[in-house]
Amino acid sequence: MAQLFEFLKIIILGIVEGITEWLPISSTGHMILVDEFLQLNVSEEFMKMFLVVIQLGAILAVVVQFWKKLWPFGRSDDNKIVIKKSIFNMWFHVLVSCVPAIVIGLPLDDFIDEHFYNYIVVALALIIFGVAFIYVENRNRNLKPRINSISKIDYKTAFIIGLFQLIAAIFPGTSRSGATIVGALLLGVSRKTAAEYTFFLAVPVMVGASLLKLVKFGFHYSALEFVSLIMGMAIAFAVSWVVIKFLMSYIKKHDFKVFGWYRIALGALVLVYFVIKTVSK
Repeated sequence: MAQLFEFLKIIILGIVEGITEWLPISSTGHMILVDEFLQLNVSEEFMKMFLVVIQLGAILAVVVQFWKKLWPFGRSDDNKIVIKKSIFNMWFHVLVSCVPAIVIGLPLDDFIDEHFYNYIVVALALIIFGVAFIYVENRNRNLKPRINSISKIDYKTAFIIGLFQLIAAIFPGTSRSGATIVGALLLGVSRKTAAEYTFFLAVPVMVGASLLKLVKFGFHYSALEFVSLIMGMAIAFAVSWVVIKFLMSYIKKHDFKVFGWYRIALGALVLVYFVIKTVSK
């Protein structure tokens, strides 16, 4: 019975990850709240690794769903291998966007975990970027996007989007997708293109972060830990598939302001909950 309850917790965590990784509402903020009420019976080190590595399931949903836009090789009518230059160029731009996080964020990973992974930083980041979403959408209301496809994102734009991603890497609760979408919208990128570029940018970032956590933790698991990890990734994959389709359909007719208001409400809830918890001790 106890193991069944543990698996139920994993299912919930996988669902939360699959939803919040792609909607710009911060998976970290939600995971902190969920972890308060549904703590897995595992070590703290495994839990930290688990919350990052189940993202591999979420990123696999992007790879499968957008495979034709991500894989730069194809075949011609006479069965010869064809290189799609536009996709190669896209990947070069994605790598440029990754530079700030690699150069600055990666060396500070342990420092960030120790000093910034707390409810105050998470709540403030939720609220600040919630306000940012509302501001940017109001500002862009009567403006036409200057970039309507990923092929039109140049290296300068890619690098600036990478700087916004760095903010998310440093301050938990910002939301990687939230930060990059806000940055892209500020630069005149259309909502659809901003969302797609955020998905593609997540591939090297999340794979790299997951591998880093796996190496730090080591590859020694109990049977329960191994099953938990695989189960979490599988659920995150299935939920992510649905959420990505929903988001791409939603932004065809709506803006991102609803996510901004949601972030503000969630940030306030996180602050109130932990202040009450601290005072009542």
